[in-house]
Amino acid sequence: MDLEFQNYSTLPKYAFQNRYQEFEETKHLSKEEKEAHYPFDKMEEECGIFGLHSTENLDTFSLSQFGLFALQHRGQEACGIAVGNNGKILSVKDEGLVLDVFKTIEEPQQYMGSTVIGHTRYTTAGDKKKYNFQPFFAKNEYDQIILSIAHNGNLTNAKQLRKELEDEGVVFRATSDTEVILRLIQKNLDLGLRGAIKATMEKIEGAYSVVGITRNKFFAFRDFNGIRPLVLGAIDENTFVVASESCALDGVGAQYVRDVLPGEIIYTSDNEEGLQSYLVKDDCVNRICAFEYIYFARPDSTLEGINVHEVREQSGKKIWEQAPVEADIVIGVPDSGVPAAIGFSKASGIPFRPVLIKNRYIGRSFIIPSQEMREHLVNLKLNPIVSEIKGKRVVIIDDSIVRGTTSKRLVKILKKAGVKEIHFRSVSPPIIAPCFLGIDTPTKDDLISANMNKEELRKYLDVDSLEFLSVDNLINILGSPNHCFGCFTEKYPVANPEAVALF
Repeated sequence: MDLEFQNYSTLPKYAFQNRYQEFEETKHLSKEEKEAHYPFDKMEEECGIFGLHSTENLDTFSLSQFGLFALQHRGQEACGIAVGNNGKILSVKDEGLVLDVFKTIEEPQQYMGSTVIGHTRYTTAGDKKKYNFQPFFAKNEYDQIILSIAHNGNLTNAKQLRKELEDEGVVFRATSDTEVILRLIQKNLDLGLRGAIKATMEKIEGAYSVVGITRNKFFAFRDFNGIRPLVLGAIDENTFVVASESCALDGVGAQYVRDVLPGEIIYTSDNEEGLQSYLVKDDCVNRICAFEYIYFARPDSTLEGINVHEVREQSGKKIWEQAPVEADIVIGVPDSGVPAAIGFSKASGIPFRPVLIKNRYIGRSFIIPSQEMREHLVNLKLNPIVSEIKGKRVVIIDDSIVRGTTSKRLVKILKKAGVKEIHFRSVSPPIIAPCFLGIDTPTKDDLISANMNKEELRKYLDVDSLEFLSVDNLINILGSPNHCFGCFTEKYPVANPEAVALF
């Protein structure tokens, strides 16, 4: 299927990198030591990707900065860009937040061109080497960059493919599965760009959304299940944008066109005008990760035509219908629990109060050797307005319960503040299985809902009642049973590889 970009308004609307290494490094730790290793009890996204292409030269330095800044929530430990201009590719990447990295770039005019891709990275423990920062690039024999890609997701057969390529003489310089994608495309470039990407997609398995450039072309593609998000937008008829979320389109003044389809390649060609589209398979079923809506995506983003804020507010309404309770106030755990708390309040008539104050400058870099000091950590991140909750019956709404440690400490803080009753509501189903498709999750041994039933967990948290949104209600809110619900059901769109060292 070939679609010219000039008619974009009529287009159809449609990893887990080195987690095994982290498991090996932490499996010997005690429960308390693991809590120090993971100071904040949340699942984390691996990264966000951004790409822009125009027929004209633009301020790609600023536009990529704006786009990546809008995706900062998807990764806070490193970022980078690769810019194409007049047949040359120049790349820069470093550890740090987007604005901090861009501040260190000397001579920004060097990064002006017609094409740019970028990446924000969430780095797992033991994987903070600069050679794993993205975008990745390949060079020719003249030490010139000829190909660069940025990737969100995880390949489940990366180890096997890497060995095959190494047996053929390919030299790897990093430990990320992103380089496997890069080397496969590079190996097959004699098939033409589209042919090389198609051959690569037919070899790799798992979850992946990819943006990339050659010295004179732009491309993007998405896995056959569409597990990780990828949206397409346009600034004008000559300039289009691809990104992990629609909030990045807004950040550069682009109009949302549609989501890139599962199994679709978006690319430019020497022989055809405009942006082209090619479906490697035309029978794909969209199985985008349900947790994108629950926690990862920004609330102002739209994915697959569904607004994230609306999903979160509806989840609050649904859990009230599922588990009503008498209470005086509803509070939401910032940030993703707040829309659900508002929905719960609207449905129940119980007033919502924003009484949990979040410290927005806190990071993940704490090294906390003692249990006594760890007890203070939640107070640093979230602190209540005592006068609003003392003597009250409170409903806490949170997006999920992962290890349960932060939830337990939050309950302890509220009890210390004089709360009369605490009713805990999670607007995701119980998380019973780790993700191997591009999300940083604990092992199953550390997922509290995989090891306790609801009543045991209620007692552990020391709350008066506990309820999780049911999978059926989540499906009802999302409007389809085809999403990836693997962390709730242990049934994944692709097979789970054996838990052995990735590289």
